[in-house]
Amino acid sequence: MTVETAQVPAYRTFPVQVARVQRLGESFLRVTFTGPELDVFASNGWDQRIKVMLPLPGRGVVDCPAGDDWYGEWRALPPERQMPIRTYTVRAARPELLEVDVDFVLHGATGPASAWAESAAAGDEVVLVGPNARFPGPTGGYEWHPPADASCLLIAGDETAVPAICAIVESLPEGRHARVLLEVPTAGDALNVAAPRGVEISWLPRRTGSGSAPRGQLLTAAVVATVRELGERLAPSPTAELAEVDVDAEILWEVPDAAPGRGSSGVYAWLAGEAGVVKGLRRHLVRDVGVDRRSVAFMGYWREGRDSD
Repeated sequence: MTVETAQVPAYRTFPVQVARVQRLGESFLRVTFTGPELDVFASNGWDQRIKVMLPLPGRGVVDCPAGDDWYGEWRALPPERQMPIRTYTVRAARPELLEVDVDFVLHGATGPASAWAESAAAGDEVVLVGPNARFPGPTGGYEWHPPADASCLLIAGDETAVPAICAIVESLPEGRHARVLLEVPTAGDALNVAAPRGVEISWLPRRTGSGSAPRGQLLTAAVVATVRELGERLAPSPTAELAEVDVDAEILWEVPDAAPGRGSSGVYAWLAGEAGVVKGLRRHLVRDVGVDRRSVAFMGYWREGRDSD
């Protein structure tokens, strides 16, 4: 007789409460979540993506899906009972302590996540959808896997990519050469990062005492200048063909295969943030400069003027 074992989902829901909050900068708030089931939360990569399901006014988290097909259950609910869902990056996970840190970008009550974070307090309930440590295979949801022989790392993004980039930077070994470019709302958003020797971080505040720069302008200029400085260390591609992506209708997400030997021993670039800005950077590196597409990862985390999920 054959006995079938229940299929273990790669991602599952984790009911959690706020353990504590910490203001990191003018626009950043760290929320530490705790819950009895976080011992099987698997944070597999430094840019691990998760979903945060936010409470509904007057209902809290009572409508949270309870089964393995959490998304199917969520979609089957009436719209007024669907908890808002937003995508975030795990800043740190400590399953042995039943804790997960998520850094939120505060921008007022312009969206459900920022509005919730503005008033978050210990004891508040939410639900995380994250990787399941009991799943027997890779769960995915992370994109940081540069070639081991890359001579230099170019890591760039806006404030939505700051948590992932900070976690990536802190994971780098001593002496690994990396240029890190971070565009943030204000000078008060330059965070303390435990960067190892060999990593150079540039914080690019849009708002200063002398005025305000358009979103993406400083990041684009910094990437272009850094690429120019790196010069011959960039890996040229034999062809610079690049299909256009309509970021208003499609997701801009292009990550090289993690297979050994792909790309070259030159510069590996990892860029994330607002899709329109990332699209321009993608065009510059691949089409204008001729960087090998196998050496560049592009991720449009969000699109200005549109809901993120």
